[in-house]
Amino acid sequence: MILSEAASYVLRFINQTNRSIFLTGKAGTGKTTLLREIIRTTHKNTVVVAPTGIAALNAGGVTIHSMFQLPFGAFIPDYSTPTFSDSVKFETRDSLRRHFKMNAVKRSVIRNMELLIIDEVSMLRADLLDAVDFMMQSVRKKSAPFGGVQVLFIGDLLQLPPVVKNEEWDTLRKYYRGKFFFHSHVVQQHPPLYIELTKIFRQTDDVFINILNNLRNNIVSREDVQALNAHVKPDFNLRDNPGFITLTTHNAKADAINFAALEVLDQRTFEYSPEITDDFPEKIYPIEEKLRLKVGAQIMFVKNDLSAEKLFYNGKTGTVAALSQQEILVHFPEENKTIPVERYEWQNIRYVVNPNTKEITEEVLGTFVHYPIKLAWAITVHKSQGLTFDKAALDVSHIFQPGQAYVAFSRLRSLDGLILLSPLKMNGLENDPDVMQYAENRADFDILEHSLKRESQGFVRNVLKNSFEWQELAQQWRNHKFSYTQETARSEKGKHKTWADEQYATLEKLLDPAAKFMMQLDRLFDSETTDIQFISERIEAAINYFLHPMDKLVGELLLKIEEVRRVKKTKEFYSELIELEEEQTKAVLQLLRMKRFMEVVASGAEISKESLSTVAAKNYRDDKIREIRELFTQKFGEVIPDDAPIGRTSSKKQKKEPKKHTVQETYELWQQQMSVKEIAAHRKLTKQTIYTHLAKLIENQSILISDVLPQDRLDALAEIFIGFNPEDAVGTLKEKHGDEFTWDELKLYRATLSLANTQP
Repeated sequence: MILSEAASYVLRFINQTNRSIFLTGKAGTGKTTLLREIIRTTHKNTVVVAPTGIAALNAGGVTIHSMFQLPFGAFIPDYSTPTFSDSVKFETRDSLRRHFKMNAVKRSVIRNMELLIIDEVSMLRADLLDAVDFMMQSVRKKSAPFGGVQVLFIGDLLQLPPVVKNEEWDTLRKYYRGKFFFHSHVVQQHPPLYIELTKIFRQTDDVFINILNNLRNNIVSREDVQALNAHVKPDFNLRDNPGFITLTTHNAKADAINFAALEVLDQRTFEYSPEITDDFPEKIYPIEEKLRLKVGAQIMFVKNDLSAEKLFYNGKTGTVAALSQQEILVHFPEENKTIPVERYEWQNIRYVVNPNTKEITEEVLGTFVHYPIKLAWAITVHKSQGLTFDKAALDVSHIFQPGQAYVAFSRLRSLDGLILLSPLKMNGLENDPDVMQYAENRADFDILEHSLKRESQGFVRNVLKNSFEWQELAQQWRNHKFSYTQETARSEKGKHKTWADEQYATLEKLLDPAAKFMMQLDRLFDSETTDIQFISERIEAAINYFLHPMDKLVGELLLKIEEVRRVKKTKEFYSELIELEEEQTKAVLQLLRMKRFMEVVASGAEISKESLSTVAAKNYRDDKIREIRELFTQKFGEVIPDDAPIGRTSSKKQKKEPKKHTVQETYELWQQQMSVKEIAAHRKLTKQTIYTHLAKLIENQSILISDVLPQDRLDALAEIFIGFNPEDAVGTLKEKHGDEFTWDELKLYRATLSLANTQP
C-alpha cells in the first residue's frame, strides 16, 4: 500500500513511539483506509472504539460506553456527589469507582491494551473522554494519561459535532470551556500530536476542491457562492433524472421523499429481513431491519464491495432491475451493467485477551446479515457522512449546524454532478470557532520529523525498562503471600502457604538486580552518543539472567493451578492463582519479545507486527502447558486429557489469529470437510449465508460445484439453465420450476455461468 507522507508519519508514530495522535483530514482523504492499515500492521495490542453503535460497527470495534462500562450520563471530573434530575444524570469519579464495576474480561483487555483508537472523534464529548481516562488509570493502576496507553484520535472536527443537552451544559460549563474532545482535561494537559491528511482522493476538480477548502476555513467568497449557485434548479425532478440523490437536513423529509417515490412505482413490493444470530442488539442495527423494494427503485450501497471485482462502493447508486423472494438484481445505467446483490455480514464483537500470547483478539458475539442497500432518492446530510456520490441534489436551505454545508458538498466527486434545489446563502456556513482555532495546532513535516526522532528513542528506552519493571507484579505476589492468615490456616488454601512464601522469595531476589539494570539503561540512553549495539548486548545478557527464574515461576503457577483445580471449595484461591499466572506469564512474554525487539532496533529495520513476530513468544504458553502436563502426570500419576482446560475455566473462549475475509473463513472450514450446517453453526451464521459464500468460491474457482452438489442435480440444473443470461434473475426459473430446485441450488449453478463469462 502506497501511503502519503502524512499517513506514513502516522504509522511510524504508532509503531515507534507512545505519543498520542489526533489524525484528521478533509472528507475523502483516506482516514478510514489508513485506520484499516494501522490495525493490519501495528505490533501493538489494539482496541477500536467509537462514540455510537453504528460508528463502532463501521470501524470494526465497540462503543466507548460498552468497552469502559460507562453509564449514559454526563461526567463531572471530580469526586463530588453525583446529582440527578428527571432530564439529566451526572456521574463523578467517586460514583464510577463505587458503582460501575468492570468484569474480568474487560479489565484484562484494558490491562493488556497498548493502543486505543477512537474513531469519529468529532462526536466525542469532552466529559466522556475524561471518564475514559479515569477508568483506564483506575484499572491499569497507573496515573499516566489513559493509564500509559497510546491513543489515536481519528475524525474530522468539521463534520458531526458532539451532542450535549442544554441542561447538561448548564453544569458542565463550570468544568469545561467547550464540548469537543480537545476541551477535555486530559487533552488540555497532554495534547496529542496533530497530523492532517491533505491529499484528497474523492475530488480531482481543482475549482471544486478550492471551494470546499474555503467552506472548511470560513472564508467563503462571493465568487464561491456564485459558482455553486450556478447549479441551482429549483424545479429539478428526481424521477426524470435517475441516479441523483437528494441530500436534506431532516430525517422526516428524507423518509417522506423515499416513501412517496416508492409508492409511485406500479410494481409489486418485496420485503426483506435480516438474518440475525446470537447477540446483536437492535440499537446497533447498521441499516433498517425491514428493506422494502420494488423493481425500478433507486437504491444506494452502504458498504464497499470486499471482493476483488470492486463492483460497488459505499454511496454508489443504482436501480433495482429484478426482485424475487431471495434475490435482488441492481442495474448501473451508466455502466450498462447488472449485478446480483449479496448479503453482507456485520459482526457484533467484544475484545478478549488470548491467555497464551496475551494478545488482544476479537470474539464474535452475534451477526447481522442483510442486503447492504437502502432506498436512495433521499438521505440526510447527517447519514451521508463517509459516503461518496457522483450525482446529488442538495437541499441546504435549512442548515442548522456549523459545517453541515461542508459535509453535504464534500460528498460529491465534482461540480458536474451537483444540483442545488435553492440558492445558497451565507448564513449557516460558518464552522465552530473553537474547532478552527484548534486546527492551528497542526504539525508540519519538520516538526513531525524532529518529534519522531526524539520520541522513538524515548519509546525504545521505555519499552526496555518496562520489561524489567516488576513492582506491580511483586505487589500482587506480596498480597497473595500475606493473604494466608489465621482464618485460612485450616482451609484448603492454607496448605499451600509454604509454596507461596517460596515463590515470592524467588521474585523478591530479582527486584534489586532488575532495578539496578534499569538504572544502567538510563545511563546508557542519557550518554551523549547512544550505543544501540552495546545496549542490545546488555539486554541479551539481562534476559539470560532473568528469564530462567521468571519462567520457573510460571511453571510453578501452572502446576499449582492444575493441582487446585481438582479440589473442591477452592474457587477463590483458584481465581487468585489465575490472576497471578496472567501477570507472571505477561512478564515472561515481554522478556521473550524484548530479544527480537532489540534485534529489529539494532538493525534499523521498521518496527511492525511482521518484523516483531517471534515463534518463541507465540508458542511459549502452549509449550509450557505441555511441560506442566508431563510434570503433573509424573507427580500425581494422572493423565490430563487433551481437551482439559489448563489454567482457565472451560467457558473461556479463545479467538484465532487476525480476522480473515468472511468468505475465506468459510473456505478454510470447507477444506476441513465440514458440512454447510456445521460451518453455519461454527460461524454463527445461517446456512443460506454459507451457500452464498460457496457460490462466490465457485465463481472465483476456489472450489468446484461438483464438490457441493451431486451429479444428478447438476445435470438437471444444466438443462433448465440452457439459454439463461447470468445477469438475469434466477427468480424466473424459481417461479417456473417451483420446489423442484432450491434457491441455493439455482444461485450455486448461476455462479458457474458467471465463471464461464469471465474466462478468456
